[in-house]
Amino acid sequence: MSSPMNLSGELVSESGVQELIGGLAHIIEAAGALIIFAGAVWAFTRFTTTGLRRRSLIGEFNKIRLSLGRFLVLGLEFQLAGDVLRTAVAPSFTEIGQLAAIAAIRTILNFFLTREIAQERADIERDQKEPVQRTAPC
Repeated sequence: MSSPMNLSGELVSESGVQELIGGLAHIIEAAGALIIFAGAVWAFTRFTTTGLRRRSLIGEFNKIRLSLGRFLVLGLEFQLAGDVLRTAVAPSFTEIGQLAAIAAIRTILNFFLTREIAQERADIERDQKEPVQRTAPC
């Protein structure tokens, strides 16, 4: 009967672990892409149906953008998680540098998306709190 250990005493080879982690990273990145795709389809559907029902889209358009931004932020987080996982096992300096660049770019995107979402939310709340001003008939 053969033992699960190889000659060096390792239970699993490093290349086997890298292959397994690579597969998991692909699944996580695919989940991120799916989240972004689902958000884009949802936003497009919502925009189209709203456009057919109403003439004024400004208020609804901002809500749709806000929701799409949330999908993008979540999808980018999954993408970053896949990148981190991929470099978790014996990364080279090149892989670490690439991860740092990718993480920086995605973090900056996330920062600006999150800031825009917060600003959009504040604008929507402000618009809902302001009373409608009407001019008195002369």
